[in-house]
Amino acid sequence: MGAVVGALFVGVDGGGTSTRCVVAAESGEILGRGRAGGANAVSVRDPSANLLAALLAALGSLDRSRVAGGVFGLAGAAQARALAERAWSEAELPGRPRVVPDMLVAFTGTTDAADGTVLVAGTGAVGARVRSRRIVRRADGFGWLFGDEGSGVWLGRRAVAAALTALDGRGAPTALIGPVAAALLGEAGDPQDVPALVAAAYDRIAEAGPAWLGSLAPAVDAAARRGDQVARDIVREAARRLGRTARVVGEPDGTGEERGPLVLAGSLLTEPTELARLVRAELGPRTTSLPAGDGAAGAAALALRAALPPGDPRAGEGHRALIGRTFADRPERRADDGRG
Repeated sequence: MGAVVGALFVGVDGGGTSTRCVVAAESGEILGRGRAGGANAVSVRDPSANLLAALLAALGSLDRSRVAGGVFGLAGAAQARALAERAWSEAELPGRPRVVPDMLVAFTGTTDAADGTVLVAGTGAVGARVRSRRIVRRADGFGWLFGDEGSGVWLGRRAVAAALTALDGRGAPTALIGPVAAALLGEAGDPQDVPALVAAAYDRIAEAGPAWLGSLAPAVDAAARRGDQVARDIVREAARRLGRTARVVGEPDGTGEERGPLVLAGSLLTEPTELARLVRAELGPRTTSLPAGDGAAGAAALALRAALPPGDPRAGEGHRALIGRTFADRPERRADDGRG
């Protein structure tokens, strides 16, 4: 269908820790923004409520009857579509939204290129190959229990395990005991009380969901920077696993098409972390990468493209306006440049 003058387009990027929403005009001008808690159906207790909160905050006083389309970029279980449609309905928006994988909106929020690769490491972790702005191949993203290797939750699980094994004598001494104990028991708790630590860890996951483990990732990264060998080993292993995920989805597929950009998404790869540095080194000096932009804007760009006829120049113009620049304009980073 064709977009109408004055139409609005909604983009939602729902991750494990936070949900971001934008409402944009056909020109790509962003008219509203909203933010709420995480929306991963696997690791968050009430993702639909967070989706609705982000939607309502972004819509504000805008005329909801003008909404001509919406795209949700979501991770998690198969019920993600139902969660998005429920939030959309409760926000009293017309029609139904499209639901796509969150790594796709990370890609389209960074570049207007149609093809490329994306590696995400935040609360969860996943890699994907993008062709014609669709995911055609993916690796990992299996959730905190079976995968998400190198993610914040993966790092947090290993931090707790390392602290516990150090305390009971099975593991090497580590500076991770302090931050893990503080996170679980508070500053007044006894960091040597293993049963209390174990009980607190299970209670915290039951109350807040496994995404809580991701809150320990900064402590692991900081300890690795300070030279703690246990933390360094954890972060190095995370980098190796993420590098493997990126290589699997980035391998030539026999189509003869150009690979396009590699987008690095998720806070662990876009912030100046030790893990980000090691991942770029793992990928090798021939790999160039782009730090991810605004996934919610990328989702809105997909909504705009879906509303316009194929080949309509307004689609590309609006997409570029939403994300601020083209792939060619963005500063490329080589994998071994050492920056986060």
